[in-house]
Amino acid sequence: MHKTTFIILALIFAGKLFAQDIILLHTNDLHSKLNGYSPELEYTPQQTGDDMTVGGFARIAGYIQQIRTENPNDIVLAVDAGDFLMGSLFHPLEKNTGFQLRLMKEMGYDYLTLGNHEFDYGPGSLAHTINKAKEKGEIPQILLTNVEFDKKDSRDDALEALFNDGTIKHYAIENQNNVRIAFLGIIGYDAEEVQPFLPPVEITDPIKAVKKTSKDLIKNDIADLVIVLSHSGVKKEDGEWQGEDVDIAKKASPYIHAIISGHTHTKLEKPIIEKEVPIVQTGSGGKNIGKLIIQNNNETFTLKSHELIPVNDDIQAIMTIQDKIDKQNEMVQRELLSPLNIQYGDAVCETSFNMECHEEGDLHTSTLGPLLADAIQYYVTDAGYKSDMSLIAAGVVRDQLRAGKNGQQNIADLFRIVSLGEGEDNIPGYALAQVYITGKELKSVLEVLLMTQTSKPSTHCFFSGIRVEANMDGGFLKRVKNIELGNDIDGWETLDHSKKNEKLYAVTANAYMLTFLSMIKQKSFGLVNVKPKDINGEPIEDMVNQYLDFDKTQDGVQEGKEWIAFYHYVSSFPDTNGNGIPDIPEIRKKTFNPVNYIEHDK
Repeated sequence: MHKTTFIILALIFAGKLFAQDIILLHTNDLHSKLNGYSPELEYTPQQTGDDMTVGGFARIAGYIQQIRTENPNDIVLAVDAGDFLMGSLFHPLEKNTGFQLRLMKEMGYDYLTLGNHEFDYGPGSLAHTINKAKEKGEIPQILLTNVEFDKKDSRDDALEALFNDGTIKHYAIENQNNVRIAFLGIIGYDAEEVQPFLPPVEITDPIKAVKKTSKDLIKNDIADLVIVLSHSGVKKEDGEWQGEDVDIAKKASPYIHAIISGHTHTKLEKPIIEKEVPIVQTGSGGKNIGKLIIQNNNETFTLKSHELIPVNDDIQAIMTIQDKIDKQNEMVQRELLSPLNIQYGDAVCETSFNMECHEEGDLHTSTLGPLLADAIQYYVTDAGYKSDMSLIAAGVVRDQLRAGKNGQQNIADLFRIVSLGEGEDNIPGYALAQVYITGKELKSVLEVLLMTQTSKPSTHCFFSGIRVEANMDGGFLKRVKNIELGNDIDGWETLDHSKKNEKLYAVTANAYMLTFLSMIKQKSFGLVNVKPKDINGEPIEDMVNQYLDFDKTQDGVQEGKEWIAFYHYVSSFPDTNGNGIPDIPEIRKKTFNPVNYIEHDK
């Protein structure tokens, strides 16, 4: 044997010279999209090649299993970067079942971090969900590195207990084939800002947390490489990628080796490389699964490749996973839909065209946003309430309406679009509420919304019952030039927004959104102070008192929700093709937000 060959073989057998792939299969912002969509009625996981739907947990499980089978000698791990909950009719049951976490373990997920939407019902409810999941089976290892608990407030005690017993960890070490891979979990500042139910849990500085933890792990020889699951995100400004995850890569390099990103629902076809750290993100809703390959060459770790795999009808689903989803669907029907006399499997409307509302797209040409605002206005006025205007923000529009092959939509397709929150009745969806403000205050609200929508698209609002003319070059708090209230049937009337007009105007929206009216002063740098009032003109002490009652024949307040308003509105549309299913009118193809952006002052 040649001497060089002998030395190489000796090194290989000694474990000193080798090449091995570390394959990280990753998702983010799954939002409980357990079934493929949309329309969901076209989803056929039992066979391939016959539908146009995307996503589906059974398909994701199929791909994870496929890659593990094809790469028996490599390290294959499946991870998620947060917001795996909240977004479909399945999520309201999680508090009492913990079904999805157990399902994700069976699908093959190894590590998850928490996002802002895991906290939508508060830290105590999140802890309850996790404990319910643990009672009935295994769950993936949950991670959250940058968190602190309030020693004086008991509301986060149950979640802190899960850290104490290791159910949630600040970091975890995966040791396979003599390679120690550390996983961290991060929630970013923007995710914290949009989650009012996070307290008393406190999110600490994500950059400092990643930098300190990763440096300690590498310097103290606890880990060979560090992967960050970050619910922080990236954004493109002036043609350059920026955002919290870019900042983390800049500051924590060279101690981290990859960032699996989430929160911003960004579909990155190619990794962002910052200080030699790849940042990857798949979009949202399980439409894609990422495949990041890091090659280990004798303990030197380099990016080998990354690709996004469409989760579509080409992937063979694992039907044992789908069977469990179908079983859970029976509970959705029994506990959520049957009391509302709605059947999950029925087509509630149909459309021949797509309707969209993308925060990262052109919101001015959105047709879905105005449809939802009109739905709220229709639902409220049909219930007998006087509503001068209704509004909905782009940030609570969570999905699109897609025609698919035959255009038929079920209740899950509608709910998925406006799925956030929960009211006092434990029915999913923020309660619809009304507040009253003066004409002057209404103009101020519009001014601030127009000001913030450029830098923060999630605050872009869609209106019904109102028409606005605005000059975006009009200067600070001087953009709104004319406001009209009314509708196309009864006519329009110009609003007097001077101080002398003391009349109160009813504004309808979900209760979560209306609470932000009290933040107008902060958003306007203290120059504008809007005080939402009740119908009698008294300052509102508790927004719960402003919830609208949609059935006064019953005790208590029967709350209305955006998704129920959507359902009622489309149910009112005519059946134009005679198949017994209401059709979304063609005119909605060109129905845009009633804001006219003028080029000069009138």
